[in-house]
Amino acid sequence: MAKVLVLLKILPEDINIELEELKERIRKALPEGYEIKGYDIEPIAFGLKALRLYIFMPEKTEGGTEPLENTVMNVEGVSQVEVEAVHRIT
Repeated sequence: MAKVLVLLKILPEDINIELEELKERIRKALPEGYEIKGYDIEPIAFGLKALRLYIFMPEKTEGGTEPLENTVMNVEGVSQVEVEAVHRIT
């Protein structure tokens, strides 16, 4: 079965939130079948940085990326979640 690669841009609630720790909290919150394959940190402005996660998820997921977005939004320290790209990986 193919997988889907989702690129998420995540803004923290505060500039003092450690993005490495936020990434780990998100990793622990992901359901079975979801996996963080990579990440980078993007400077925004005035010390604010965004966490960009590359996440593999099952292709046949009801609701598309919405369940993933909701899961990440419910992690402590997350302010906003934006899907930047979705690719099918065979």
